[in-house]
Amino acid sequence: MMIAIYPGSFDPVTNGHLDVIERAARIFGRLVVTIFRNSGKTPLFSAEERLQMLREATAHIPGVSVEISDDLTVRYARRKGANVIVKGLRAVSDFENEMKMAQMNKCLGDEIETMFIMTATQYAFLSSSIVREVASYGESVEGMVPDCVAQRLTQKYANRGGR
Repeated sequence: MMIAIYPGSFDPVTNGHLDVIERAARIFGRLVVTIFRNSGKTPLFSAEERLQMLREATAHIPGVSVEISDDLTVRYARRKGANVIVKGLRAVSDFENEMKMAQMNKCLGDEIETMFIMTATQYAFLSSSIVREVASYGESVEGMVPDCVAQRLTQKYANRGGR
């Protein structure tokens, strides 16, 4: 069975992420969606909250599990027995950074391949940061994120007092 990981911060998971997850799950026997803590970012949701949201949003997809890691992506992939790292691309602007990361991962683990999956066109504009910004002003993010995420965004910004 081919095992792949799909790493990201998922703060929060968007419908674009879900599109990539669903499509990757059809290709690989097992897909481990992995929340990596990024010390360069200040997340809105804790890793545990993101884990809960992702598990709820992906519960309907066979072969998908969700975990949290603080390790290097390549070391984590080896531990999981994965030989593929899945990365989603929205636009050409994503490619340069993702290509650099893929090349570094290849240097660290020649046995692990990176596979790029283009997000469906209707989600190409979506990013977690755009969703957070829209939600922070109290606007609806319906259709941009799973319902469970939209509810949590509304609660999170209500608790913070919105903008």
